[in-house]
Amino acid sequence: MALNGSYLRRPRVADSHGGVRRIGPRTVWTLLAAALLLLALTDSAAANTIVETLPGWSGKLPFTLETGYVTVGDNDDIELFYYFIESERNPVRDPLLLWLTGGPGCSGFSGLVYEIGPLTYDYATFNGSLPTLLPNPYSWTQIASIIFIDAPVGTGFSYSTSQSGYYSSDTKSARDIYTFLRKWIIDHPKFSLVPLYISGDSYSGMIVPQVTQLVLQGNEAGLNPYLNLQGFILGNPVTDLHNDENARVPFMHRVSLISDEIYESAKTNCNGEYIHPSLANSTCIDDIRTIAECTIKVCDAQILEPKCSFAKPKPLGLSWGKKFFDEDMPSEYLKLPTEHDESWCRNSNYVLSYVWANNEEVQEALNIRKNTIPNWVRCNKSLAYDSNLVSVTEYNYNIIKDGYRALVYSGDHDMLIPHTGTEGWIYSFNMTVVDDWRPWFVDGQIAGGRVIQHQSTILSNAFR
Repeated sequence: MALNGSYLRRPRVADSHGGVRRIGPRTVWTLLAAALLLLALTDSAAANTIVETLPGWSGKLPFTLETGYVTVGDNDDIELFYYFIESERNPVRDPLLLWLTGGPGCSGFSGLVYEIGPLTYDYATFNGSLPTLLPNPYSWTQIASIIFIDAPVGTGFSYSTSQSGYYSSDTKSARDIYTFLRKWIIDHPKFSLVPLYISGDSYSGMIVPQVTQLVLQGNEAGLNPYLNLQGFILGNPVTDLHNDENARVPFMHRVSLISDEIYESAKTNCNGEYIHPSLANSTCIDDIRTIAECTIKVCDAQILEPKCSFAKPKPLGLSWGKKFFDEDMPSEYLKLPTEHDESWCRNSNYVLSYVWANNEEVQEALNIRKNTIPNWVRCNKSLAYDSNLVSVTEYNYNIIKDGYRALVYSGDHDMLIPHTGTEGWIYSFNMTVVDDWRPWFVDGQIAGGRVIQHQSTILSNAFR
């Protein structure tokens, strides 16, 4: 389907006043084109739904929620599902964020209900039945409209109508998401002029810069619609696979998970290469084994939290899975431990999303197409996905150099994608510091620190 907006124009059909007249070839083609156009409009209108109530929520939703599908792919065989929430302040003026959750393969719903969206679960009352939804007082939708997308294909409720359509990669996923965004803006013209930010966290740090670059290239080429891009937002982003993973050992030392002696020995013997050292370097291998023994029981997503008892053990080494948290669904889970119980762990919270999103009434409310996916999972680990990029650091540099805004933030206790690695690639740009590092506050308490560089880049660390 064309992306220039022409498919939104309604055809004019002459009135025959009931008379019978011969139809020439040109008229036949005109009527056929009109019929196809009308069909496209009908499909487009049916592809999204305003959701006013949700199972688990009492009463009408206090914000505008739209769900739907957008067709993308080289053969138009991919249906990407999304949740769109209008800003609760001023949607015609407030920024529009396209939010990509990490993985790859983690649903946009995870970002909506566990991170920055207006909904969260009532964990305290969960008993195994349909979870209760509560408002999130820290939702970003208080000041911005957000599209939460299930991408790449095979994520969440997104699906393909062909087997070949399920293949994806870093570069293909970015192209599909860019096509999604342009089609979505055409269908939602009132958001075409608001400030646009491409946003995401974790592994989407590999995708966000690509999509941002594609938007810039499309604008420069004069493609319609013009996208009012202002910049990008990255949270704990994977940016350079090699550097991000190697940054874990210095981070472990900084937070005292390993001793000075162990760290200095590894730094000397491994020469900064902790993930893929030479097997002939036996002293480095010994140091890595020692480091692994010191950290194998640490929750790498948040080092202050307990490690999940029902997660699969990771191998004894530092080549941890860079993409996923271990998330096995225990079938016997009937009651969710609270955060104050010794048995509580971060992944316990994810149980509620499986119960909720696989509920038939929930899927009906979200207007999910029947028989398109076998069952919903928060993070699909079985994608046919090729991580075909090693680094997107150059993308980030080029975008920032051209004057676009960037917010990059990290949690200070994330060992999977430590802030030390993120700081490394930002400082490698040698940008001018506009505002030196200083604390930022929430309710009078220090919540983190931040620094502004190059008038457009803010690096922020959030403290636990």
